[in-house]
Amino acid sequence: MILIIDFGSQYNQLIARRVREHHVYCQIEPPEISLKIIRDMKPEGIILSGGPASIYEKKSPRVDAGIFTLGIPVLGICYGLQFMVHALGGDVIAAAKREYGFAELQILSQDGIFTDIEKTTKCWMSHGDTIGKLPKGFKTTASTPNTPVAAAEDRKRRFYGLQFHPEVVHTPEGKKILGNFLFAVCRCQEKWTMKSFAREAIDEIHSQVGNGKIILGLSGGVDSSVAAVLLHRAIGNQLTCVFVDNGVLRQGEAEKVQDVFQKHFHMKLRFVRARKIFLDRLRGVENPEKKRKIIGRTFIDIFDEEAKKIKNVEYLAQGTLYPDIIESRSTFGGPSAVIKSHHNVGGLPKKMKLKLVEPLKHLFKDEVRLLGKELGLPEEMVWRQPFPGPGLAIRIIGEVTEKRLNILKKADFVLLDEIRAANLYGKLWQSFAVLLPIKSVGIMGDQRTYENILAIRAVTSDDAMTADWARIPHELLAKISNRIINEVRGVNRVVYDISSKPPSTIEWE
Repeated sequence: MILIIDFGSQYNQLIARRVREHHVYCQIEPPEISLKIIRDMKPEGIILSGGPASIYEKKSPRVDAGIFTLGIPVLGICYGLQFMVHALGGDVIAAAKREYGFAELQILSQDGIFTDIEKTTKCWMSHGDTIGKLPKGFKTTASTPNTPVAAAEDRKRRFYGLQFHPEVVHTPEGKKILGNFLFAVCRCQEKWTMKSFAREAIDEIHSQVGNGKIILGLSGGVDSSVAAVLLHRAIGNQLTCVFVDNGVLRQGEAEKVQDVFQKHFHMKLRFVRARKIFLDRLRGVENPEKKRKIIGRTFIDIFDEEAKKIKNVEYLAQGTLYPDIIESRSTFGGPSAVIKSHHNVGGLPKKMKLKLVEPLKHLFKDEVRLLGKELGLPEEMVWRQPFPGPGLAIRIIGEVTEKRLNILKKADFVLLDEIRAANLYGKLWQSFAVLLPIKSVGIMGDQRTYENILAIRAVTSDDAMTADWARIPHELLAKISNRIINEVRGVNRVVYDISSKPPSTIEWE
């Protein structure tokens, strides 16, 4: 197990992913974590992440310097290196030339974490401060033209530091460098797999829940579906799943959930038809955040009512993932900027006064899919593209009405039908239709029409942190457009979204 201290780097999740790619478990924790908790965790190694702060800023993040007395190997990355140097008696100074982007790295010592690394290689820099003087016991192991101390080590105490970012793809040898730290320095073993995670998660659920009853809001998405199967594997009929048909799901999704979880997995499933309640509360609402909050609150109200019907429920389970937790907290203890609210993080437990169970909270999306496969979920559910909690309501720009919802459902069905037929569904991170709040003039059957415009959005991505618009063949786009306009009454124009994230988000709202 490797402990990653989060100093606020935009690349924290990448560090974790790179470690797990080596089949070593890791966990990201804030710098406020106590020394006692770190001792109890018994990590094989500690990685100090980068971050945007300067070590000399008044509120710069700091972890208890006692970590350097535990006898545990430490790797500092960028700000993490600067924190280590400062804490151990060295000096950090403002760089004469700030360094951002590619740099040529000269390896001075081709052993330790640089074992089997070419003497000259590229690396990715992002820093304004630099090392002025190393602490006693350290030596420089790599440099760049602008950064004399691009890497340093104290081999005796097993402390290592990198001024560059090994976790990003722009550092070609970065994965190997991290691997050297994990295996040559920390003596980790490649034992963390989805099979081992499932075993440990089931034991943890037993330990936390005992004979208690759990209720889970099942949406049919990958996260809640995998959480449901994992919990059912652990505690069987102590679990009750509640599926709320909010009316803004894709065509046929509600029926699919019933079929998979009731008939295939034989779970306790309470199916609530609440389409009218949701649509009534959404009437006249155009603001996307208001839509999200209305759907979130309405779900809580209905879920709460269903929970009261089940006697002696003590626990609420959620399919919360690691990125949800990281994005919904601030590294420095303050509020994070809200781009889109995650209504599955917080809210429900406080309202319902139930103890929270989040069996997937340390997994990334791709890991959840692998776990789902390990647990026997149907392929089409495991590899289902991400679908927002508020559903089609945020893919209808403007007011959500019965008529506009039906138009979008039919158009979305046609789009996905063609994407699947072209064998592109699994290659795209997301592909969906968006109904715009404007109309355009058209000609159909020699008659003038004035109907809705529909946008198609399709992106490629590894983890949704960044995304690029998909280069779908023009012939396929033409076929999709033709089918939508011919088969979906109320649409006479189809457009394709060619914006990337950033600056755009994947969803329109």
